[in-house]
Amino acid sequence: MATETQRTSQEDLWAGEFGEAYIDRNRGVDLVGSNTELFRKVLAHTDGVGSVLELGCNIGNNLRALRDLLPEAQLHAVEINAQAAAEVEAWGGATVEVGSILDFEPAQTWDLTFTKGVLIHINPDRVADVYAALVRSSNRYVMVCEYFNPVPVEVSYRGHEGALFKRDFAGEMLDAFPELRLVDYGFTYHRDPQFPLDDSTWFLMEKQG
Repeated sequence: MATETQRTSQEDLWAGEFGEAYIDRNRGVDLVGSNTELFRKVLAHTDGVGSVLELGCNIGNNLRALRDLLPEAQLHAVEINAQAAAEVEAWGGATVEVGSILDFEPAQTWDLTFTKGVLIHINPDRVADVYAALVRSSNRYVMVCEYFNPVPVEVSYRGHEGALFKRDFAGEMLDAFPELRLVDYGFTYHRDPQFPLDDSTWFLMEKQG
């Protein structure tokens, strides 16, 4: 396990006060409703999902949406910010472990593993480690929903440099893991009149063999 001194600057940012401020900006029934519609589209292209792992769950908005859609599923998550993880534990609809996804060593596999708005905040030198964790932890489906750019690019984020990176995350995963095939993809739009979300692209992949 990594120690505090070994953490990346991005991990420190999200584990501390900056991550706690994010919690307050991302609450609300409307956000859960928009996420429910997103995951309804994703799950329409899956079969028999009975367990889900989210890497970087924050306060569990995605997990709440999945609980509505998959009431019997086993939901688990990893979250670096202890305050956010405590809210998931208090909710009780999913299990959560506090820690960095860069340190995550799965003790089991899940039918679906995913990130949503998380890979964009991972140090580019370590993002391949998260790809590997997503694939290693999945026994069938992997989904990423992130800001897309055809080539890697850094974007200033709320006054911080080195905190947000866009790239073709799914394309890099498909290249690195030949056992993955692309099942479907779609876009979420901040001006959607019914279910607005950040302008992100989701990619559902399936492990073959």
